[in-house]
Amino acid sequence: MVRLKRKIDSFLIEWKNSKDKMPLIVRGARQIGKTDAIENFAKNNYKYVVEINFALQKEYKTIFDDGFEVDTIINNISIINNDIKFVPNETLIFFDELQDCINCATSLKSFNLDKRYDVICSGSMMGINYKEIESNSVGNKQDYIMHSMDFEEFLWAKGYKEEQIEGLYKCMYNVKPLTTTQYDVMNRNFKDYMILGGMPAIVAKFIENKNFSGILTMQEQILKDYEEDISKYAEGLDKARILNAYRKVSTFLGNENKKFMISKISDGARNREYVGVSDWLSDAGIINISYCLEECSLPLKGNYNPDNYRLYFADTGMLIASLDDEVQDDLRKNQNFNTYKGAIYENIVADMLVKSGYKLYFYKNEKGTIEMDFFIRDANSLIPVEVKANDNSTISLNNLIDGKQFKDIKYGIKLCNKNIGFNGKFYTFPYFMTFFLKRFLSEKNNL
Repeated sequence: MVRLKRKIDSFLIEWKNSKDKMPLIVRGARQIGKTDAIENFAKNNYKYVVEINFALQKEYKTIFDDGFEVDTIINNISIINNDIKFVPNETLIFFDELQDCINCATSLKSFNLDKRYDVICSGSMMGINYKEIESNSVGNKQDYIMHSMDFEEFLWAKGYKEEQIEGLYKCMYNVKPLTTTQYDVMNRNFKDYMILGGMPAIVAKFIENKNFSGILTMQEQILKDYEEDISKYAEGLDKARILNAYRKVSTFLGNENKKFMISKISDGARNREYVGVSDWLSDAGIINISYCLEECSLPLKGNYNPDNYRLYFADTGMLIASLDDEVQDDLRKNQNFNTYKGAIYENIVADMLVKSGYKLYFYKNEKGTIEMDFFIRDANSLIPVEVKANDNSTISLNNLIDGKQFKDIKYGIKLCNKNIGFNGKFYTFPYFMTFFLKRFLSEKNNL
């Protein structure tokens, strides 16, 4: 099977060549391709590679028991396996499944000060108190948060060239409609991506078979694997509560207001009993959290209600797989994405925004007269982003742009099944161009 190109590939090269390189921790959910990417990078860029998987090679968990000096750790590794070679400045040490050996994080300071060996750690972060890792290695590590494949990576997998993708962006930058061919072909690709999600093994199978055969089975297995991992790694918090919340994500997304309500998870459920549950799932890379803004103004940080939030699957393919069989059939046969009250479109936009580096925020006033799906920002303004499953009216978007009380809002963005356009108040873009938004806003402000 041909390896799929990932954005982390170029990042890892930049990391290796950086002058002040520190040990790297690659974080992310399981099965998104972390290990494959690091192994591929190691094979092509180092003469010697030492790979230790703490989940599969439990005997290596003791290598830190005698202290965290580099020579002590290397000596203990060599005692377990005398065939391993450590050559200064030519060796990468790859510690995989970090969540199974937290002591490894403490050693990163020693490796950073020593500088003889490059070190990469990887793990799902499921159940890990990352503050503990941070305190053990603060100032001596670099983090990279990895996600499942975004739409651009999916297009790479389909064989599209950089210049073809750049051609799409040039239309966006110039606010010029795509050709009928560009729009129709990319829209078909995007609908395939919505059903598949971005798990590399699933995308690879689809590319190889050129159909959806066996895809749902693979997706459902990943959902089951996540449940098993929750049962395995959830410590301190009640495992049943985390599972309850995880299983209800798609249910709440199917409601009109999409608000995640603890009181409706199970009989007698109370907010105080579920403190930290959504954060646990977010840290594990399973879900994305969107918080309700208190006011439609800048700055975004600190201007939200932590108790009013929506949860989205961090991979839309997992949302699709969690739906009822009847919805599954309609989606895969007819690609009718409107059947789930806009939740699928909203989820994919949330997914694409997070993969672009955005935090998620929404707004709904007390009267319910103004509601906005997402907010992002450019250098000078707050930008409402409306997601439209149907091409109906944009009352809230117009009210936010026109309202004199919303001084930070100068224009908006509408994402829908329509071509590129601008009516003087808001830009209209097709859903599949969401991954370009950050670049567009940055370059638009540098005109």
